[in-house]
Amino acid sequence: MNRNKYRVAFFIAAILCVVLLALLLQKHRPAPSASEATAATTNVEAPPPQKELQAPLTPVQLSPERMQAIGVTFGTVARKTMNEELRVSGNVDVDERRLAYVQTRFPGWIRNVFANATYQYVRKGEPLFTIYSPDLVNTEQEYLLARTNQAQLSQSSVEGVATGAASLVSAARARLEQWEIPQSEIKKIEDSGKPITNLSFISPASGFITERNALPNLYVQPDTRLYTIADLSTVWVNAQVFQTDIGKLKPGDPANITVDSYPGKKFPGRIEQILPQVDMNTRTARVRLAIANRGFLLKPGMFVNVAFQIPMGLQLVVPASAVVQSGDRHLVFVNHGKGNLDPREVKLGARVGDDFIVMSGLKEDESVATSANFLIDSESQLQAAAGAYAPPPPGVGGNAPTMSNQPQQAQANVEFSTSPSPPRKGANVFRVKLTKADGSPVTGAQVEVIFYMAGMPAMGMAAMKTDVTFNDKGAGNYEGTGELGSGGNWQVTVTARLNGQLIASKQFTLDAQGGM
Repeated sequence: MNRNKYRVAFFIAAILCVVLLALLLQKHRPAPSASEATAATTNVEAPPPQKELQAPLTPVQLSPERMQAIGVTFGTVARKTMNEELRVSGNVDVDERRLAYVQTRFPGWIRNVFANATYQYVRKGEPLFTIYSPDLVNTEQEYLLARTNQAQLSQSSVEGVATGAASLVSAARARLEQWEIPQSEIKKIEDSGKPITNLSFISPASGFITERNALPNLYVQPDTRLYTIADLSTVWVNAQVFQTDIGKLKPGDPANITVDSYPGKKFPGRIEQILPQVDMNTRTARVRLAIANRGFLLKPGMFVNVAFQIPMGLQLVVPASAVVQSGDRHLVFVNHGKGNLDPREVKLGARVGDDFIVMSGLKEDESVATSANFLIDSESQLQAAAGAYAPPPPGVGGNAPTMSNQPQQAQANVEFSTSPSPPRKGANVFRVKLTKADGSPVTGAQVEVIFYMAGMPAMGMAAMKTDVTFNDKGAGNYEGTGELGSGGNWQVTVTARLNGQLIASKQFTLDAQGGM
């Protein structure tokens, strides 16, 4: 029996020794090397990025006096036929299809020049210059001689003579027509029976002379360009459109052109062509429009403003003044009547004029606040913050007091004061006085005051919070010192506990002096 007891004791002692040895080895285990630590950390997944915290919001109820004081107005969510407007710059250019070039089809010397200035306006059919050409005079003489022979041989009885004479006349006349001699000049030759030595060359089109090389006594060849005439009754406007907006446009879309030289005047036009090249420096493409140019008000080279009208169809829209951007979300305050305003997050599309296209979050004919939105947003955040710092209801949370410890009504009255009064941005002294219902002081309480100011994302200001713990000064007086980070309206929550039981709670708004 004793032998069995010894055997059991031996095994127990052996097991304890093994356990102690393992603990000692674990304690004296060398630290991992840098490479081992790096390898270990590479297997640890990085925590997911935290979503940006948004200030909480709550429905707001404003009195008619308050809404009138801050200037609240309302608008309506509606469906409209929308046209997005795309504004770009552009330049006026000559319509290349309305250019006319003046050249002769025979060599000669220019005698008199009538159109003798660049940008002179000429009309179609007006004489530009006169020219003497020996080749032309010889052809005219051949034409006259062929006509004379035709008249003499027209009654010939010899077969083929009259026909041959008529063929010579036709050939000579055809040569004059191929040299683009006007019919009026050919008739003068026929009527006078003499060749024209100084032929008047007329303008083939109406327009402005943009290039002139015709000079008196100048010898010219058929390849000499004497005039370039531009018809500016219609001009091109080349609009510079960024490549990110090209997909919104197509040929036929309407546009309005405005020029600073003519305030209030619009020149309507339509897209003719989107040119297939993007400028590597400006990342813009040229969009060509044809514009009627009455009175020649648009001059080539002039800088203009182009507004494209892009049809978008029937869309649900909300006034842009109703939208409040809070962080990465868009809010609209929906009006339910009697001063009840409900903050609602919405998804918006493009802005078109004074409206935003609504993707989701609103319905047609809903009423929304269109002014004083930032004040309403601040009021909503303040009320939400006040609710967030109120004492928790009975039984909520692991550390919440039980229902038996919660008072059914306040057991102490709270009087709050500051030094200086009113408080200011920076350090202040805060005082709280606690009294019972019969006016006797409450001593030995734990007093805490929380100051909260909601964030204003539109102004780049985050929410601010200051906690102040008070010291018991006796006779129900408590005092604490704290820093207010900004002037303005602070939401204040005062709580007082005695022996762990809440005896008083008070919430109010405090206006501090000083800037933001």
